[in-house]
Amino acid sequence: MTQEAHVTSQGPLTTEAGAPVADNQNSETAGVGGPVLLQDQSLLEKLAHFNRERIPERVVHARGAGAYGTFTLTRDVSQWTRARFLSEVGKQTETFLRFSTVAGNLGAADAVRDPRGFALKFYTEDGNYDLVGNNTPVFFIKDAIKFPDFIHTQKRDPYSGSQEADNVWDFWGLSPESTHQVTWLFGDRGIPASYRHMNGYGSHTYQWTNEAGEVFWVKYHFKTDQGIKTLTQAEANLLAGEDPDSHQRDLRESIERGEFPSWTVQAQIMPAADATGYRFNPFDLTKVWPHADYPPIDIGKLELNRNPENVFAEVEQSIFSPAHFVPGIGPSPDKMLQGRLFAYGDAHRYRVGINADHLPVNRPHATEARTNSRDGFLYDGRHKGAKNYEPNSFGGPFQTDKPLWSATSVAGVTGNHEAPNHAEDNDFVQAGDLYRLMSEDEKSRLIENLSGFIAKVSSDGIAERAINNFRQADGDFGKRLEAAVQALRG
Repeated sequence: MTQEAHVTSQGPLTTEAGAPVADNQNSETAGVGGPVLLQDQSLLEKLAHFNRERIPERVVHARGAGAYGTFTLTRDVSQWTRARFLSEVGKQTETFLRFSTVAGNLGAADAVRDPRGFALKFYTEDGNYDLVGNNTPVFFIKDAIKFPDFIHTQKRDPYSGSQEADNVWDFWGLSPESTHQVTWLFGDRGIPASYRHMNGYGSHTYQWTNEAGEVFWVKYHFKTDQGIKTLTQAEANLLAGEDPDSHQRDLRESIERGEFPSWTVQAQIMPAADATGYRFNPFDLTKVWPHADYPPIDIGKLELNRNPENVFAEVEQSIFSPAHFVPGIGPSPDKMLQGRLFAYGDAHRYRVGINADHLPVNRPHATEARTNSRDGFLYDGRHKGAKNYEPNSFGGPFQTDKPLWSATSVAGVTGNHEAPNHAEDNDFVQAGDLYRLMSEDEKSRLIENLSGFIAKVSSDGIAERAINNFRQADGDFGKRLEAAVQALRG
């Protein structure tokens, strides 16, 4: 729907308190040409509000776009999960999906080489379920304790004020676990042509629990029905300069035209008993589960069909947290996920406010939130005079005594432990597998993209360490990359 379709007569302009504004063109002065008067409350209110119209941007995923849509279940999955929104073929659930880049700030361009956030909110009858993923099935690191360090390397250097190749490749070279994701990022899919033409992934491993209490581990995939379309580095450089809003514009205009983008939703499902003996650590975010081991199963269709009315209110203030689960779905021992269970909610409480969950885009749409939390900035008094403690004798909300997910057994002593290694776990095997799947043309573009960035580092040692990670993934990969970097560095 175009902007013109929203134009209606709304009556006189007013102040925030509702009083009509007599003159919005001229501030009140002491005579013609005199100084502005402090009593012009319309002017002061307007300037004061303008000074406060921004909230802190997201530290990561600041640059984003979003849309509402519908998830439709197409397969009965009740044998694996008791989640009610996944309980009946044909059942539909309202959703909100926010796309984003990761490293860029709020004013950055869309067409850049960067992972894309794929954060999906399901407004279910049992509360909101948030699935916080990317357009990549893996990530750079496997433990949340390294996340601030990693992001610091992607952001502006504290001295130069620019992103520095030294910082990026120094960290990646010293973090071999990043090799798989870096190979993915610098390949052909590293710069999507639009948000509509890329896949989404839950990336993490999650728990599903059925009515019998049986546990399964699951990975989500969202396969674009529009087909994969990507940009070369040269095409992206041109587009980013000509139209920094290219991805946001494409999404909005496609929905306005009635060309609703959609994704086929799939799940890889692993019985809990398989996890310990699986050849890869199933909770390692730098690894995929090969499809030959656990084939993706089609379970639903996601369609985006409604644009936000106000980008700030519904995209910028939207919040997503992987800690927002519903009955039948829960976390896994994935160490990155475990850290995000805290970090996302904490970021929203700081950035948007303690009552961010009460905003229209964030609050449950198919049920009502019933808590004993009160007060704080922007609290709207929704609880009226109800008691704010539990248990109480005044009809207040009560606990269900039924956990949302099944317990996970643990053993051993506390300590700063590395995640357990499985039979085929190392930092390079899947990166090598990915390289060998590429065509010769894809390999050539990958080498060109990587070498162009590595060649910018100031130290031969940093360059060699970075190249060595790819050499360990595949000998040909490393040999070709080394030659290309040497040619560029002279």
